[in-house]
Amino acid sequence: MPRQVRPLTQTKLPAVELRRWPRKNDADSIRARQEALGGRVEREVFEHDLTPWVGAQEALTGVTVMPTAVIGPLTISLGEYELTEPEGQLVERGRSTDEIHVPLAHTEGSMSDSLYRGARAVAESGGFRTEVLKDRITRASCFICGSSEEAAALARWIEAEAAKMRDWLAARDDDWVSRWAKLREVETHVLGPMCHVMWAFTTGDAVGANMMTRNAYALNMGYVMEHAPTKPERAMLEANMGGDKKVSYRYFERGGHGKTVIAECTLTEDAIRRVLRTTIDDLLELSWAGTHGAVASGMQSVAFTPATAIAAIFAATGQDLGMVGTSSMAHGTGRRVGDGLNCAIRLPGLEVATVGGGTTLPYARSWLALMECAGAGKVYRFAQIVAAATLALEISASAAMATSGSENFFKAHFERGGMR
Repeated sequence: MPRQVRPLTQTKLPAVELRRWPRKNDADSIRARQEALGGRVEREVFEHDLTPWVGAQEALTGVTVMPTAVIGPLTISLGEYELTEPEGQLVERGRSTDEIHVPLAHTEGSMSDSLYRGARAVAESGGFRTEVLKDRITRASCFICGSSEEAAALARWIEAEAAKMRDWLAARDDDWVSRWAKLREVETHVLGPMCHVMWAFTTGDAVGANMMTRNAYALNMGYVMEHAPTKPERAMLEANMGGDKKVSYRYFERGGHGKTVIAECTLTEDAIRRVLRTTIDDLLELSWAGTHGAVASGMQSVAFTPATAIAAIFAATGQDLGMVGTSSMAHGTGRRVGDGLNCAIRLPGLEVATVGGGTTLPYARSWLALMECAGAGKVYRFAQIVAAATLALEISASAAMATSGSENFFKAHFERGGMR
């Protein structure tokens, strides 16, 4: 017999009183929020001068302290770059080698030691070399049209108007339009009655999410909706083709949402044996297995642990932590060259800043200054340092995993990761 199912009865929940939560960051509002928590958190999170943080976010209540290691020096050959106008193409104007200490804010046992081991092996092999290949940030808007025919016609018109749009945007004197977010390219993608538009900007030394949002809104509402031959039914500022704060094959392959950076080194056989305690053959075997594993899983990266280093540097330097996802897309390579091993990593969408946002906070500014990356004109240097540090950890973690049975990887996590 079929099982008898009792009908659901509607249970009346007790009414919940919604209290007005103080949202400002004046002293009285901060104190009211702290007192409202009623002792449910330790007082130590409140016992700090919160003045430097009142402009960082809403509803400031306390602070979270992260232990920060400093690892180095990393020996890096760094490119010096400029953008051409109006195309916005990167041109290398010079190159210098520097020794840099890198801050890492995290609570993962063995990670700092591992990154140091990788940096030491590379330093003994001649150091890192880094390149910035591309600099773009995109806002992916969408216009809803009456039909596919109208969407296709709109796409052709928008792409033909790109140069005029660039001039129109640059000439705006509205105080809410950013002069730092410069329109470089426009790309469209028609899907049914939708005309997706990728507005591609450069934003100086800031990540530029707020800048490009304001300027994309101006283009959408002030140019397209006002001047298109057939007015779209509606405009959406972001429709999810931009790779914003998530992994995206489009930007993994082509770059264009952040800085596209490569870090490279050639490890000597001696450094691999003595510092990394493995062999070239073992590393290549791991690379072979790991690459096929990544393909089999559909992984949006071909790398081992890039997010670990990137998140630690982001936390120390006041970067937007939501951008770790996009920034950690990575493609690592390794091949034998002579009696050494060439290793490289490509970060296609590294979203970093040296001005604005959390980089203005005291601790973040101090750690950026340690790397000579605080302020304007430093973002390409910073992007290259992040890429080199990421490669250092990739090399060391891979070496630990490449040992027989991955014993070194296991022992590092057992001895330093704590017991549960």
